[in-house]
Amino acid sequence: MGDVEAGRAISTWHGEDFVKYVILIYHNPESRQAWAGFTDEQRAAGLAYYQQLNDDLDASGERIVSERLSDPALSRRVVVRNGTAMASDGPFAEVKEQLAGFYLIEADTFERAVEIAGKIPEASFGVVELRPVMGLHGTEM
Repeated sequence: MGDVEAGRAISTWHGEDFVKYVILIYHNPESRQAWAGFTDEQRAAGLAYYQQLNDDLDASGERIVSERLSDPALSRRVVVRNGTAMASDGPFAEVKEQLAGFYLIEADTFERAVEIAGKIPEASFGVVELRPVMGLHGTEM
């Protein structure tokens, strides 16, 4: 799976070459309940783990950006009507899992991207999605 281009291994996903991936981190009622039950020390240790992961990925040059997202209750739905953008409080789809954060990474291989995604704590008890980033250079999905 992959070619070598300019000394860099390029992963192939359904016939396309990718080096950037987004790791989408979801939380659900169980993960929110687990976090709520943590002591302050456990929460600090969890955040320290993420900081160390960020530091490691920065050192390897693989992390482009990562962010935690605010509570979904603070989200706004944006629509454009008659050329005007309008924000409203919803309605939102009823879902159990909500996007909680993301990593945008650059990985030499798909296998490396999977390895990085597997380091996200939510991969052990929640949902972590790995998706290649396409950019705007092609018309095929």
